[in-house]
Amino acid sequence: MTASSSTLVRVEGRQLRLSNLDKVLYPEAGFTKGEIIEYYHRIAPVMLPHLEGRPVSLKRFPNGTAEPGFFEKNAPSGTPTWIRTVTLDSPHSTKQRETVRYVVLEEPAALVWTANLAAIELHVPPWRVGPRGARRGADRIVFDLDPGAPAGLAECVKVAALLAEALAEDGLTAYPGVSGGKGMHLYVPLRETPQKQAADYAHRIAIALEKREPGLVVSQMAKTLRPGKVLIDWSQNSGPKTTVAPYSLRARNRPTVALPLTWDEIEDVAARGGGFEPDEVLDRITDRGDVAEPILRGGPALPRA
Repeated sequence: MTASSSTLVRVEGRQLRLSNLDKVLYPEAGFTKGEIIEYYHRIAPVMLPHLEGRPVSLKRFPNGTAEPGFFEKNAPSGTPTWIRTVTLDSPHSTKQRETVRYVVLEEPAALVWTANLAAIELHVPPWRVGPRGARRGADRIVFDLDPGAPAGLAECVKVAALLAEALAEDGLTAYPGVSGGKGMHLYVPLRETPQKQAADYAHRIAIALEKREPGLVVSQMAKTLRPGKVLIDWSQNSGPKTTVAPYSLRARNRPTVALPLTWDEIEDVAARGGGFEPDEVLDRITDRGDVAEPILRGGPALPRA
């Protein structure tokens, strides 16, 4: 696939019309919509398994990252018939909707289509839907580590290691990554379990670590409690919450990526500062493949409370 200002392309047998490809969506970096589309097309082989079966919330930035974007949970008008959609109850909807019809992205052309909508970020829940659209239990826990200034990525690394140790005591394995912003994500694969049970467990672990390291960790959302500490955001696992998907671009000043890493790399990442940009990520995938692949295999059952 090549990107000109506007063109018809074929992506694995699907014909798509791409528009405004020269439009700059990351003004600081001069990164265009065409380059965003190209990234998602090339990252598709490793990203799609992390999206499989998960309803996707699109975060769109049609005027670029210098202006506020918006979440679009309902499948956009004009969604191609070949893109799978699922309709789910939405008891927590801020728009008073009883249901939401989500897209489920399962092939490279679907990623290209969403990128053409300026959907820079793709967010997914910690659970899947079945072949007929029925919601299943949580198959992972996600911790979002968010530092409060003057704490930063180095403090997130310390908390991530402590959190991984606590999880290991319960027989669980944590896989780290950078969020593409100022913090980190930890993914904990599980045997499928009711979502509330997974969220309650994540909450307990966060509280326990806060009690153990009160000068470093906070488990409550209040911003007044965060300065100099790292918030363990366990709530990503509850209700309708979603987290930006592995390998998704982030809508920051520069085009950084939510990137899974190995534990051996985390210290170096904290020292280097800044995020990983698309070319770096694509080169990395060529060299190393998907280091987050073990997350896709599932994990053990949660310990009993």
